[in-house]
Amino acid sequence: MELRDYLRILRRRWMLVLSSTLIVVAVAAVYTFTVTPMYQSTAKLFISSSADGGETVSGAFQGAQFSQQQVTSYADFVKDADLAAVVIKDLGLSMTPGGLKEHVTATVTPNTVIIALQAQDASPARAQAIAQGYAVALADQIRTVETPVGETEPLVRPSVNSDATLPTTPVSPQPVRNLGLALVLGLLLGVGLAVARELLDTTVKSVDDVRETTDAPLLGAIGFDSQIRSQPLVTSLSSHAPRAEAFRVLRTNLQFVDIDATTKVFVVTSALPGEGKTTTSVNLAITLAQAGQKTLLIECDLRRPKAAVALEVDNSVGVTTVLLGKVSFDDALQEHTGTGLAVLASGAVPPNPAELLQSRAMADLLEHAKDRFDTIIIDAPPLLPVTDAALLASQADGAIVVAAHGRTTREQLAQAGERLQQVDAAQVGVVLNMTPARRGQGYGYGYGYGYGYGYAPSDTSEAKASTRRRSRGTQASE
Repeated sequence: MELRDYLRILRRRWMLVLSSTLIVVAVAAVYTFTVTPMYQSTAKLFISSSADGGETVSGAFQGAQFSQQQVTSYADFVKDADLAAVVIKDLGLSMTPGGLKEHVTATVTPNTVIIALQAQDASPARAQAIAQGYAVALADQIRTVETPVGETEPLVRPSVNSDATLPTTPVSPQPVRNLGLALVLGLLLGVGLAVARELLDTTVKSVDDVRETTDAPLLGAIGFDSQIRSQPLVTSLSSHAPRAEAFRVLRTNLQFVDIDATTKVFVVTSALPGEGKTTTSVNLAITLAQAGQKTLLIECDLRRPKAAVALEVDNSVGVTTVLLGKVSFDDALQEHTGTGLAVLASGAVPPNPAELLQSRAMADLLEHAKDRFDTIIIDAPPLLPVTDAALLASQADGAIVVAAHGRTTREQLAQAGERLQQVDAAQVGVVLNMTPARRGQGYGYGYGYGYGYGYAPSDTSEAKASTRRRSRGTQASE
């Protein structure tokens, strides 16, 4: 991954990074301001040998060298439980030797004969007493160990070089250090989680995702609208509404698909249900009709028809009744009020939708429709669960596949394209639906007229050239 990829991830997942950082800092703050403060006191022992004051310089040097060699061993005495027991007895502490040892450490200053004893406790006075008590007890133990049998003088002379001090400020916790480390750790954790989630997230979210998944171009992006359930049609929106503008952009891009055809037939489908293909097909058809094109919307989702309900037209007569010969094509047509859009509803739900859609009667219906309309939009079922959309696409100029932003996976979009290839149907393009209305996604724009969201391909000339290179019957880009 390049630097720009990481920056893109941070822009997309900044909430995850921020929340992770805040959680880690909050945990560190709770720990820092609730843990019992600990105070540390230090006492120092100076170790000298009996030869340090010898008559010759060489004797003094040998004595100092001997003390340096032994001083590390003396520091290890601090770990002995017997020494801790002596300190507990002398100070009258209500602690166990094991518990006391955990609060005392001994360090040797390099190239010296000084042992520093540090004692930590919640009480400053007790920390001072423990450090001083350990220094005295350790000096006594060293004298005992270093006194040869039968002798009264030890080989070394330990002495308390620096008495234990009374601490005034706690050594732990350290708020600045703890919160600083928590901030760094939280940022690293947040970035790591963001990158991991991005790598594990296989949903389609950008133009690059579409390009990496299919050869079909991105024809448009429809922004997410929380009011879509109450206002599914663009006719209920302001003419400058972002969703209305997005469908006008989609309408414009469709003009470059198969530009030599006098009549265009497009199947609008999706990989799976719930990705907005019916809303897209209905609003696309309305937008085409508003532009003055003779447009027909055919509801061919004979399993779960919803287009007629959205347009508020009668669904009792439609595709199935025409295919069965009960009603003529012209009599089954309805007009959507206010837009001039011709609508052929689904009719009664049949038990065998796939057989009806690949029948000769359906082919005749489409041929008859081509004679009367400039553009025909067919609302079809999803591609992956059933074969209906693929069968219809093979009889049309191609299919427009609707993919839901952050919901449709790249694998599902690729499989949808493969379904179309299996029946030699062209994939006209992809429409990215439910896109978030924020900048930095690669498909938003603004030009000072109040349009908050829309889409235009990043390389329109490339899209035009691509569609011109593709002929009817071959796979087209979306």
